[in-house]
Amino acid sequence: MLEVLTCIAVEHDPLSLIAAVSICVFGALLTMRLFGRVRNTRGIARASWISLTSVIGGAAIWTTHFVAMMGYEADVLAGYEPTATLTSLVLAICITGFGFAIAAATQRSLLIEAGGALVGAGIAAMHYVGMAGYQVQGHIEWNSTYVGISLVAGALFGALATSRVARPVTRFCRYGGGVALVLAIASTHFIGMTAVTVVPDASAAMPANMLPESVLTVVLMLVTVLILSIGSMTYVIDRQSNRSAIERYRQLSLHDALTGLPNRTAFVERLGHMMDQPGQVSDRIYLFSFDLDRFKEINDVHGHAAGDHVLRVAAERLGRRLREGEFVARIGGDEFIAVTSRVFTRSEAEQMAQRIIRDLAEPIVWDEMTLGIGTSIGISVFPDGAETIDDLLAQADTAMYRAKSAGTNQVCFYDQSMDQAARERSALAMDMRAGLERGEFELFFQQQNNTKSGAVVGFEVLLRWRHPKRGMVSPTEFIPIAERTGFIMELGDWVLRRSCIEAVQWRNPLRIAVNVAPKQLANANFPRRVQDILAETGLAPERLELEITESGIISDQQNALSIIRQLKAIGVKIAMDDYGTGYSSLSTLQLFPFDKIKIDRGFIDSVAENRQSAAIVRSTLILAQSLDIPVLAEGVENAEHLRFLQDEGCQQVQGYFYGKPQPLSELQDIVNPKPVAEDPSEAPDTSMVMKSSGLAA
Repeated sequence: MLEVLTCIAVEHDPLSLIAAVSICVFGALLTMRLFGRVRNTRGIARASWISLTSVIGGAAIWTTHFVAMMGYEADVLAGYEPTATLTSLVLAICITGFGFAIAAATQRSLLIEAGGALVGAGIAAMHYVGMAGYQVQGHIEWNSTYVGISLVAGALFGALATSRVARPVTRFCRYGGGVALVLAIASTHFIGMTAVTVVPDASAAMPANMLPESVLTVVLMLVTVLILSIGSMTYVIDRQSNRSAIERYRQLSLHDALTGLPNRTAFVERLGHMMDQPGQVSDRIYLFSFDLDRFKEINDVHGHAAGDHVLRVAAERLGRRLREGEFVARIGGDEFIAVTSRVFTRSEAEQMAQRIIRDLAEPIVWDEMTLGIGTSIGISVFPDGAETIDDLLAQADTAMYRAKSAGTNQVCFYDQSMDQAARERSALAMDMRAGLERGEFELFFQQQNNTKSGAVVGFEVLLRWRHPKRGMVSPTEFIPIAERTGFIMELGDWVLRRSCIEAVQWRNPLRIAVNVAPKQLANANFPRRVQDILAETGLAPERLELEITESGIISDQQNALSIIRQLKAIGVKIAMDDYGTGYSSLSTLQLFPFDKIKIDRGFIDSVAENRQSAAIVRSTLILAQSLDIPVLAEGVENAEHLRFLQDEGCQQVQGYFYGKPQPLSELQDIVNPKPVAEDPSEAPDTSMVMKSSGLAA
């Protein structure tokens, strides 16, 4: 050991020694960092990184050796044979490259250390081939013991270098690999040089083609600067690319790929920062929860491409008005959240909500079609009653559902009374499905009458729910819940099928009118389902009348028109329900082939004392007459209502004046009248039978 230290301290020039150590440390650390990059790549990329690593590592080993040799004091004339000198560089690059390739080829096996040992062998090969090209005026004697020790030391430290990178136990192991490679290069060189004894011989002739030290110095400087600069720049560029990729991946992980808006994770992160921000605790944060009305119908009818287009347009509209302290996130399919700390009053928050509603209500053009969406918004406020993000979001959702129950394009602020109502709605939603299976739903029928004669011309089928604990649950309570949860599809299908089963058994073949939910009408398979039910039950198509609302057709008129035409082709009648309450227009009546118009009960109720209601009813009757469409007036409660409608020429009426909705068991004398007796003396009063039979005929 003392001889090795003597070789280092006495037989080498300090300046050359410092330069060699600097090159060795920098080159070794860079090489092992590049080797770490090799292990994280595959295929062509791995081959490229191995090539770069071998060039940088081999050049660092070669340069370290010859810079140190420049300072070796042999006390004789010395030079370097070009072929052996260059061959040593090639060996250093190739053998270390093979070693790194072997070490990178596995994740856990001993090939990692074997590859490192081969790197050590490459260091030794470079050293001793380079020494073979070291020409002196004399000859060199070798100590085989030190030669053997240098080979073992290079292999051991080389194996340790790759092991520390491939099998890290602490975060410092990435530096430990570089230190081990420094020790591999240094131990091989200095122990190998300890084995050297230069015996001067003044009579010995020097080769004519040897490289003088001055030329080799210039070559070494150029190689060192060029190779290490390339390696450093490559590594820096790669690190920067990695950082950019990581930032890009983070951006993708926090943003919705379709719309570019922050996703749920980003929403939670940003809102949490706003809630925890020092100095902002006393400020209010308003959270707006909303989804897109009629989005599912657009997606189902026109496909996902149309749905994606709607989401992108909606996101663009939501984002274009954002200010500092505000953001919008997409947290689900068509679910969005807007957050702001820029408003200070409920009035300002409502104005922002109305702005969102107006922006989303603008028509959306897709593939030469115009699509319409809407929304209703629920608003919750931090810190008013909400301490966590989950609480704030749940409150906004609760308020949104309350807003939806009031109609489309509504705004509702959360208050604590909504929690109980929300729990009750959730309980009803769960009970509904079980209630259908238990037979708790039943059909009621309300008669429709000829305005002039009073004869029964048909029945509207109405759904009732007899809950075992709540008693009779109003349709105004459970129908909106069924529509929101999607259960309306199953429930509507049951009503349609059950109605046909009942009606086909009547002796008096009166028409039945069944309500169709907007989601049912938007389903492309609905006409086929109607046809299947008619075939299954045996009901004649002309006896079935389907009532649809204006809101069910206005969102996607092209699809609604196609569905209605298919239903008409089956032979089913189509009635427009609640006419006058929505988007009533002449173009709607001209476009859709309605068989009947039903005037909403709200106009009939005040027709006697309200001139405006009377004018609306009168104009509707005139319009329908010009289009040759029969009209039925709902909500006829008294004789005054009936006289007005008779005077104005309304053909049919429905209301409590003739009868309230009743179970079928109470209407057997109408739907199943007794046959007329053959003996006139036994014939019963046939006034009701004659009215029904005459109208049925």
